[in-house]
Amino acid sequence: MALLPQLPDRFNVADHFILPRLEAGQGAQPYLLCGEDSLSVEALHRRAGQAAHALRGLGLRRGQRVALLLRESLEFPVCFWGAVRAGLIPVPLNTVLTGADYRHTLGDSRARALIVDAALWPTVAPVLGELPHLRHVVLAGAGLPGHPELGALLGEAPETFPTRMAHPDDPAFWLYTSGSTGAPKAAVHRQRDMVCVVETYLRHVLRLGAHDLSFSAAKLFFAYGLGNSLVFPLAAGCAAVVQPEPATARVCFAVLARHRPTVFHAVPTLYNAMLQLHDAWRAGREQPPQPLPRLEHLRLAVSGGEPLPPAVLERWQAAFGVPILDGIGSTEALHFYVANRPGQVRPGSTGLAVPGYDLRIVDGAGRDVPAGQPGELWVRGGSLLARYWAQPARTRRVLRGGWFASGDRFRRDAEGWYWYEGRTDDLLKVGGSWVNPAELEHALLTHPAVAECAVVGRADGAGLTKALACVVPRPGHPPGEALAEALRAHVAERLAAFKVPQWVEFRNELPRTASGKLRRFLLRDGGAAEA
Repeated sequence: MALLPQLPDRFNVADHFILPRLEAGQGAQPYLLCGEDSLSVEALHRRAGQAAHALRGLGLRRGQRVALLLRESLEFPVCFWGAVRAGLIPVPLNTVLTGADYRHTLGDSRARALIVDAALWPTVAPVLGELPHLRHVVLAGAGLPGHPELGALLGEAPETFPTRMAHPDDPAFWLYTSGSTGAPKAAVHRQRDMVCVVETYLRHVLRLGAHDLSFSAAKLFFAYGLGNSLVFPLAAGCAAVVQPEPATARVCFAVLARHRPTVFHAVPTLYNAMLQLHDAWRAGREQPPQPLPRLEHLRLAVSGGEPLPPAVLERWQAAFGVPILDGIGSTEALHFYVANRPGQVRPGSTGLAVPGYDLRIVDGAGRDVPAGQPGELWVRGGSLLARYWAQPARTRRVLRGGWFASGDRFRRDAEGWYWYEGRTDDLLKVGGSWVNPAELEHALLTHPAVAECAVVGRADGAGLTKALACVVPRPGHPPGEALAEALRAHVAERLAAFKVPQWVEFRNELPRTASGKLRRFLLRDGGAAEA
């Protein structure tokens, strides 16, 4: 890959990012902020050394997995980078899953050690006896008989550790997919993959500088959050804010007011929720903070995880004067490969190709389609997963001759901008014509009664697929047949008649993964409570 620097055969990605900061005399500078606490670069290096010693002291050998079930904290990067320095494989786990989910991921990964936040212990404890590969459980924040406490374990370990060197193509960490289309699977990422996302998206699009402070609502256990909060601050010489609470609109406004970051990373669902809360404050429906948030400290807002509706982008910019840079990436590619960029934002477009990534739009036979025609997006670049763990058939389906078949449908216009057309399995064939759910959703979101919506296909009595709109109404707009007909008429005024949803169902919420991705398959099956 042209933008990736030549890496030595003896390499460790933790040292690659941490040591240059120390050598430049930046050890005392903050790396992460969490509430009243902070972690400097030098403290990170020392404590990661302690974590490496402690993990090796448990008897773990090179290449064995260490599962990290940790809420957002200063301990997370210490354990992650410490495991990498020790030649072990950190496996961050989603913190809002069920015991059955942890049984799957811990069993599938064959993790030998688990570092778990004490607050999450009640969820994971019942399944630990079903995991024969798991030999060590360390608790963060509390101690239990038979299980060491993380702080005490690190305190007993030396601070200096001889980093275990590897090859740039050796495995470094795993990330489980969010499971938006079924059971999560582990993407195996290499030592060099983080270097790639730094040299592409960070250097050429985001361009963080030493005076930036970033805050990512997306958590560290997601690829999006891992880049935003773990990697980019080290590489850019700046700092990031993390916080353990769920990233609700209210919590995010509070963090933004307290720390005044310059860059904010979130998902469209959260931007929309923040706008709704802001509207409620301005209308007096809820008691607002004083002063009302202005967000003048932000220079950039970044969006990923799902398409950003133009209406949300326009409302956000009108409310706060800050552009949102939409983009798309994946767990498999680690971060964005298509993105809008500062000074180049087109509402409704996912953006331009990120320098360093090659993109193709292909038909069902893998042939390139002309500009303006939709097809599946294939990606080639240095950050792609090596494989899915223990999933050779799935690996073969997505890795095709060096290209990653993303499963996302796009069209590319004559100027090189990419426009999202939905997932390959989300498009609906209604009456012989393709219907793009995203197009209907964008139209519905322009109606003042719609807070959130999602469109999926349902079979009618004759077994023919029709469009179903699942709508979360705004306060003050009671659900019912009158509103359903108003929404259908609203869509009919904007789109072709065959695109008008056959049914409108009202719901209290839409089923989503913790990263904000819509779980459409649950809606197809009738999931989510009705309003």
